[in-house]
Amino acid sequence: MGLATLIKRIELSHGSRWINEDVRPVESKRRTWTFLTFQNYWLLINCNIATYLTGSALIPMGLTWWQALIAIIIGNILATAAIIVSSLAGAHYHIGFPVFSRAVWGMWGSQFVIWNRIFLSLVWYVPTAWVGGQCFYLILLSWDPKYEQHIPNTIPASTGMTSAQFLSYFIFCIVSLPALLIRPHRLDKFFYAASTITLVFFVVLLIWGLATMGPGGFGDTLSSNRTVPLTGGPNSIAWMMVSGIMSTIGSIAAGILNQNDYARLARRPSDAIWGQAFAYPLYSIFTSVIGILVTAATQKRLGGVPEWNPPTLFVRLLEIDNSPGTRAALFFAGLALVISQIGSSIPGNALSGGIDLASVFPRYINIRRGAYIIAAFSPIVNPWRLVNTATTFLTVLSSYGVFLAPMTGLMAAHYLLVARQKINIDHLYVGSDSSIYWYTWGINYRAFIAWLVGVIPCLPGFIAAVNTSVKVSDGATELYFLNYLYGFLSSGVVYTVLHFVFPASRVQEFVSSYVTSKEVRRYYEDKWETISPAQGLDISEYAYPASRVEESIKGAGTTAVAM
Repeated sequence: MGLATLIKRIELSHGSRWINEDVRPVESKRRTWTFLTFQNYWLLINCNIATYLTGSALIPMGLTWWQALIAIIIGNILATAAIIVSSLAGAHYHIGFPVFSRAVWGMWGSQFVIWNRIFLSLVWYVPTAWVGGQCFYLILLSWDPKYEQHIPNTIPASTGMTSAQFLSYFIFCIVSLPALLIRPHRLDKFFYAASTITLVFFVVLLIWGLATMGPGGFGDTLSSNRTVPLTGGPNSIAWMMVSGIMSTIGSIAAGILNQNDYARLARRPSDAIWGQAFAYPLYSIFTSVIGILVTAATQKRLGGVPEWNPPTLFVRLLEIDNSPGTRAALFFAGLALVISQIGSSIPGNALSGGIDLASVFPRYINIRRGAYIIAAFSPIVNPWRLVNTATTFLTVLSSYGVFLAPMTGLMAAHYLLVARQKINIDHLYVGSDSSIYWYTWGINYRAFIAWLVGVIPCLPGFIAAVNTSVKVSDGATELYFLNYLYGFLSSGVVYTVLHFVFPASRVQEFVSSYVTSKEVRRYYEDKWETISPAQGLDISEYAYPASRVEESIKGAGTTAVAM
């Protein structure tokens, strides 16, 4: 079989260079996410080990528990606002993050931001799967407390893992694979089951921690005795709280950036907006508080050393008492945590990466294929070494909001200020200069300039955070602490100003039409509801030039007004 024949065989039945069935605007039958679906989605994304560990990043650096809690609350409120703004285009026009990026960066320029998100999906899938393997390790320990000794270790210590740990990771990866078969619009039943188990586990964990801590009470994790000055530079309480706030937002920066991928599935726009407005901060704050309280409640029984990581906590408890009751608790805790890790990793990483890959190679890759590609390539990144030894790499990942915040600010500025909530959906699928989003050779230079303005000033502080041997000024460090807020706002403002001073004439012509954004949405919603896969989804065959599209929308607007 020749290469050309093989490539032809893997082509999708309804795909072209810019569109396939998973990349097109979502029609009504696949808009299945309700208010409750978004609630369950954010429960799974936030009720997991990563969020549980939030306090472990803030309290050890010098904040008291209540200062850390204030930073967590403010950070989650700001993150919620960013999530809602980033969901508007998807909720109203039913298009995903990669497609909307074409309007912001240009048809070819959007590849830059999409590949950034693919990289993050691949890399974040890695530690999530490795931690999932640690959770499955608890199940194996519950069956055999000497599991580690019964698996001969043939792996060098330099890798940062043992054969027993690798086997647990491998089993978790295999167990996760069937979940990748679920199409995004059919995730609701999986969400219901997984979120219920996850929520019950974390509530029971909190009750157990408080009920069994004994007369000794909480450890010094909840101590309010700190010697750090309130103000006076980046090492003060004030700036550490600012850093904590930005870190809280940065931990979900990748999810904020591509939230249109799931908002487009909303049954109604209000389901996406209100379904996220309360669920995101509620479950994130809830899990962070549980992490702080359980760690403090178990500190004294573990010799005074706070144990933040739940799998390690349960292993320590088994070492103290390997009775049948403890082993049963270990089994159910491991099972719940495995489900929690799958529930957060699948929509947060695998499917998100699948959606992005489908937009880059729509002729050959759909969401399902893309998700399996992310899963298949993840072991190449060596998760065992990253999680166990590569603290610098993990610092880079946690600080990647420096690069993502400006991208998110650009999307918000384009939708709300430049486009005034009007998007020419047809032209997002036309890969030639007949598209109003072609800009200059397929690239919107305004977006790249604005992105650099949001990124470059924060780079010295970012480099110093990654490489502690590099010394920068206090001002550079403080600006880095403000990275998400600065990047989001500065890039958004510069992008808007550049479009005002150097307007993209055809985009401006479309946006300046007298019809309202509501009428534009209705026109494209009705039009794409009638476009079927049988038409080949080659929009270039029937997308009009900008002026004719405008005339069609004006006609639709006139009809709407007459009604």
